Amino acid sequence: MNQHKGENHSKSISHIHGLDGLRALAVMAVFGYHIGLPCAAGGFLGVDLFFVISGFLITNILLAQVRASRIIDVADFWLRRAKRLLPALFLMLTCVTAWVLLVAPGRATLSWPELPASMFYYSNWYLIFHDVSYFEQFGPPTPFGHLWSLAIEGQFYLLWPIALGLLLRFFKRDQIIALTAAAALVSAAAMFILYVPGSDPSRVYYGTDTRMFALLLGALAAMLANRRGRPRSTNAKKLLLLETAGMAGLFAVLLLIFKTNQYYSFTYQGGLLLFSVAAACLVAATAHPASVLGGLLEFRPIKWIGECSYGIYLWHFPVVVLTSPAVNTNGPSLSLSLFQIATTFALAAMSRYLVEDPVRYGVPSTPSAIFSHRDVRRREASRTAVRVSAVILTVLLIPLAAAEECSQLFAFDHLKQTVEPVQAAEPMQAAEPMQTAEPVLVAEPALATGPMQAAEPVSQADGACAFAGDGITVIGDSLMVGIEPYLEARVPGITIDAKKSRQMRQAPELIRSMEEAGSLNATVVIELGTNGPFDESHLVDVLDSLKNAERILFVNSRVPKPWEAAVNETLENTLRTYRDVVLIDWYSESSGHDEYFYADGVHLRPAGAEAYCSLIIGALWPIM
Repeated sequence: MNQHKGENHSKSISHIHGLDGLRALAVMAVFGYHIGLPCAAGGFLGVDLFFVISGFLITNILLAQVRASRIIDVADFWLRRAKRLLPALFLMLTCVTAWVLLVAPGRATLSWPELPASMFYYSNWYLIFHDVSYFEQFGPPTPFGHLWSLAIEGQFYLLWPIALGLLLRFFKRDQIIALTAAAALVSAAAMFILYVPGSDPSRVYYGTDTRMFALLLGALAAMLANRRGRPRSTNAKKLLLLETAGMAGLFAVLLLIFKTNQYYSFTYQGGLLLFSVAAACLVAATAHPASVLGGLLEFRPIKWIGECSYGIYLWHFPVVVLTSPAVNTNGPSLSLSLFQIATTFALAAMSRYLVEDPVRYGVPSTPSAIFSHRDVRRREASRTAVRVSAVILTVLLIPLAAAEECSQLFAFDHLKQTVEPVQAAEPMQAAEPMQTAEPVLVAEPALATGPMQAAEPVSQADGACAFAGDGITVIGDSLMVGIEPYLEARVPGITIDAKKSRQMRQAPELIRSMEEAGSLNATVVIELGTNGPFDESHLVDVLDSLKNAERILFVNSRVPKPWEAAVNETLENTLRTYRDVVLIDWYSESSGHDEYFYADGVHLRPAGAEAYCSLIIGALWPIM
């Protein structure tokens, strides 16, 4: 009897006041991040909002069980979580795997060990141990790269009921609250300590140990809310304080989503903790029955998105991966983004109404039961058929309104490009992180006239015009490896030191060694950033190491990855304070020229290599 009461109570609080609205905010922030909306640079923080909501909700359910039956029924809790999560997950994994294998081979990368890792909720550790970067992947992406967050939640669902049960048995409620807060701080400290500024943050981004604080803060908020039960009303002064904290939390959450970048050191050295604290305040205020904020988030369309948020999260990333062009130098496409959103919503709705709800709640015993006036759930199911039809109709209409984009979406490229001998195979094999950002051009190309006058055009036998490269050193990564033969042909005598996977933070040591060996020339061109982000301090170190150079030129990046903007923004903002340093704007020059790039969107075909060389030559000798 007690168990039955606990079960009913768990059901009753499974949709706490206003939380669906917050789920909607979280999933749309993540969606906006993955489709590259400029206003959602910090949309990846939506995952942390999910973590806080999950910690709050799951702890509420467990504490309700304890109030009803004085125990935590761990097996019952796990069974309910499995029924909620696994059917939709298995459906998505099956459909996407079949689609990639049968319809779009070569469009995405499928790693077979990744499938059991996704199914059994350890994909985050699989990615860590196999050095798979969340931010710095080249080539066709995996459509399952977003499941690392579900793995962390799954591990929390596995361990937290046991841990909470032991805590309740051996400690008092206030002690449990203190221990939970301490555990959250330890997790945040682990992120702070393990993060290395300027490096790929994937280890701390994926790690259960370094991300658990968000879930624990949600659990802490639930404990505080349940400290004296869940009253339907409260002291007006306390409610005002709670609402104020909730509004401040909402402001902080939105500000960080709009302004945060995944490569800011602040993000991992307190930013994510600050966001999670703000999210916990927001969740606690929203969940209160008397909350005005919670009432606003109950707006029906927002509530529906929140109810479908699990399916939307599952499907959005495969849809984005499988429908985005491999090379896109024209920027975001509104029609493509609308198509991806509509397709995701349609798949999530069908998953919910055809798979998830029937598994959780059972199917009608007879067709007439669907329309029974006595069964609210069945009547709601019939109403949602209209919503699903509207979504599917939207999916069908958008391609007709954007025929050109949609014809490109499904024109999958199954042909392997042939790299000319002069380009070598290395650029195509290079699998490194890259950067890109907004079009930028900084500084005047005016520095010491000596080197400019010394570089006279040199006639070639074939009648083409080349420039003497004596006195010029170029330092680059795999992009420059591919360009090297073209640049050497047009600038004889130029010194090029290019290496696959080279990072900006490695440049100072290389420059010092070249200077000691006497091989560093008076004019230095730096092409770095393709293989990962860097912060201002790394760029300043490079500039300090070049104090003896007479001319310094940097080339910005074009990379079809989220860090593109961060890299180019760092270059622009830092170099504008150095009047005698030139920033060569490859990003703007290559805009609208998909034909310049191979399928990875970074390394250059012959036409792109020629354009790149011309851009560098034009910066070295602006009067030609």
